[in-house]
Amino acid sequence: MKKSYDYIIIGSGIAGLYLSLLAREQGSVLILTKGNIDECNTKYAQGGIAAAIGRLDTPGMHFNDTIAAGAGLCDEGAVSILTEEAADRIADLIRIGVSFDTVDGEIALTKEAAHSVPRILHAGGDATGGQIEQTLTAKVRQDGITVLENFLATEIIVENGMVKGVKAFESRSGSIEEIECRFLILATGGAGRLFKLNTNSEIATGDGVALAYRAGAEIMDMEFFQFHPTALRVPGVPPFLISEAVRGEGGILRNVENVRFMHDYSEQAELAPRDIVARSIVTEMIKTHSDRVFLDVTHLSPKVVTTRFPQIFRFCMDHGLDITRAPIPVAPAAHYTMGGVRTNIWGETNIAGLFACGETSCTGVHGANRLASNSLLEVLVFAKRIMQRTQEVSGLCSVDRANSKIVPLPVRPKRREDVPWVTLGLLQSLIWDNVGIVRSKEQLQEAADTLAVWQSMVGEPMDRPSYELSNLVLAGRLMTEAALIRQESRGAHFRSDCPETSPDWLWHIIFHR
Repeated sequence: MKKSYDYIIIGSGIAGLYLSLLAREQGSVLILTKGNIDECNTKYAQGGIAAAIGRLDTPGMHFNDTIAAGAGLCDEGAVSILTEEAADRIADLIRIGVSFDTVDGEIALTKEAAHSVPRILHAGGDATGGQIEQTLTAKVRQDGITVLENFLATEIIVENGMVKGVKAFESRSGSIEEIECRFLILATGGAGRLFKLNTNSEIATGDGVALAYRAGAEIMDMEFFQFHPTALRVPGVPPFLISEAVRGEGGILRNVENVRFMHDYSEQAELAPRDIVARSIVTEMIKTHSDRVFLDVTHLSPKVVTTRFPQIFRFCMDHGLDITRAPIPVAPAAHYTMGGVRTNIWGETNIAGLFACGETSCTGVHGANRLASNSLLEVLVFAKRIMQRTQEVSGLCSVDRANSKIVPLPVRPKRREDVPWVTLGLLQSLIWDNVGIVRSKEQLQEAADTLAVWQSMVGEPMDRPSYELSNLVLAGRLMTEAALIRQESRGAHFRSDCPETSPDWLWHIIFHR
C-alpha cells in the first residue's frame, strides 16, 4: 500500500522545518530531505532577519527600501505583505524558542547595505541561521514529525493538472518510492552550486526548480542571481561568507594598494546595494591585477569585532588570520537565487496543490536584486500564508501573469564535437566564466549552446550526484537563456553589451515547459 500524507515538504532548511511545524496542526506531515535534517543553507546565514520593529522604523520604510533594491521588478503586493507581516512572524519565532540578541532588554537591531535604518535582528551575533535551524530542528524532533533522510525527490506526480504525490530516490538502497499527498511544498533551496565560487552548502543544486519545471510549473526571473560582494579569498580555503553586517558596522573596502575605493562608485560607499559593490570590487581587481580586495575592520574595537562576529572571527583565526589586526582578503562569490518557481502571494504555483517557499520560490519580493536579510523573512511570511491557503482551498489556483512573458526554452543543437563530457567542475567553471557577475551576448550564447549539449548527455540518473548534476544543468540552462533574452542591465543582471537599464524591459521572463 502506498504511503499517503496531507503534506509532503521537500527540504529541511528553515523553510521546510517552519512549514512542517505549521502543517502538523492541520494534518499528517512528511519531510523529505536528500541528506540529513541538519544539512542546509540556512545554518550558514549570518546576516539575520529584516523586520521593521524599531521605534524609528515602519513597514512603509522597509517597503520602500525593498522596492528600491529590486530595480523596478518587485511585486508591490508581495512586498507589502512581507513588510506588514514581519513583526508577527518574528513573534512566532520567539514563541518557538529562538533567542534574538538583545541590548538593555530590547532586541538589538543593526544596519545593512541599502536599509535606511537599523532593522536587522540577529541570534548569536553572526550565527543567526544556525541558531534558528537548531531551534526548529529540535522542535520538529520533539513534535515527532516524520522525516525521511537520504530521500531525493525525482518527480512530481501530476494528474489532470493537480498534484498527486512525489517519487523519491532512496540513496542508500537505490530504490524509488512513490508517496501520495494532498499538498506538496517545495522548500529545496537555491542553485548556488552552479558557480565555481559560491557561499552555498553542497545541497544547493537547483532541485526544486528542476522538479517544478519538468512537472509543468512556471519558472521566473532566473537571470537574477545575487553575488555576495565579500567572501573570504584565501588559497586552499573554500569561499566563506563575510557578512554584509561587517560593512554595516563600519568595515571599509580597500584594494590591494590599500586605497579605499567604494566612494568612486556610489554615494552610499560600502553600504551600496550588493550588485553595485560586487561589480565595483571586480573592477578594482581588474585595475590592480589582483584576485582580491580587502575588508578592513582593524579600526573597530576588537571587542566589537569578536562579540558581533564570533563565527567570522573564529573561522578566520582557524586559518591564521586575526581580523582585529589585519584586513580580510575578500572577493565576490555566488550567493542567492532570486528567481525560481513562480508563486502568487499564497505560495501557490500554476499547478493545483503544488506550493513553493524560500529560495526555490519566486514570490516577486526580491525583484532584480534582493535587499539584504529579506530572505529569511520571506520564508516565515509566505510559509504562514501557504498554510492559511491550504485550509481554504484545494482546487486550482490563480497566478497573475501581468508584466510577464511566458517563453519556452529555445531548441538548440544537441550534438557538438568540441563539447567535452559534462562534469560538475566543468559546469561550475562554464557558469562562473560566462554567466557570472558581468555577462555578454557572446559569453551567454556559448554557455547556452554548451548547456543544451550537456542536457542531452546526462542520461538517466543512477545516484544522488547524477540526479543533482542533471538538475544543475537544467537550472543552468534556465538561468543562461533568461540572461540571453534580457537585453539590458538591471539589478544583479549586468550585460557589458547592454549596460543601461531600459523601461522596455519592465517585465518578467517566465519559462514554461
